[in-house]
Amino acid sequence: MKIMSRNFTRSEKILLVVLALVLFGLVYYRFVYLNIQDSISNSKAEAQSLQSEMEISQTKLAKMKKMKEELNGIKKTGDTSRMESYNNSKEETAFLSDILSDTKDYNIAFADVTRNGDQIRRSFTLQYRTRNYAEAEAIMKKLCQGRYRCLIGDVNCSIAEDKVATISMTATFFETMVGGTPDSGLPKDEAETNETTTPAEDFGIDVK
Repeated sequence: MKIMSRNFTRSEKILLVVLALVLFGLVYYRFVYLNIQDSISNSKAEAQSLQSEMEISQTKLAKMKKMKEELNGIKKTGDTSRMESYNNSKEETAFLSDILSDTKDYNIAFADVTRNGDQIRRSFTLQYRTRNYAEAEAIMKKLCQGRYRCLIGDVNCSIAEDKVATISMTATFFETMVGGTPDSGLPKDEAETNETTTPAEDFGIDVK
């Protein structure tokens, strides 16, 4: 059997070399260059993500530092309050009577106690009259900066022609069940009440 063969011409050899280079270039572009570009893009994205995380961490750190400085300042001035254990109602009522002792008159009305986990909220409304606004403001500061944790809500103030100030406000004392003793006045835990099973209808399930 005779095998036919012939030598490539110079032009054919050049063409084959060119085709081989083109093929090599395509393979390099597809499997090397594009992979390198993807790696570079991924690295840039990771770097941007790390930069964002670092900026967020720095912002949080700055806020924490500011809060720590504020807490240290409060401790130095002694203007600290504490969350007493349940049931602290008698002490809180005595505290209110003490800071309101110099007013012209006052009225306190407590609402029902509420509970969320270990946190107890004892809300109340307060109306009082003082000889002037400065005295009224001093009482609000004593309430906020007193020995028991208290948060003032809505406040209404009116000043009469004789400068007598009339204040109406809502406020809340906060207590904790940590170290507290449950009694008949302790309400149900709102957190447990809210964890009831969601009806199937809420998920669009036909229960017929």
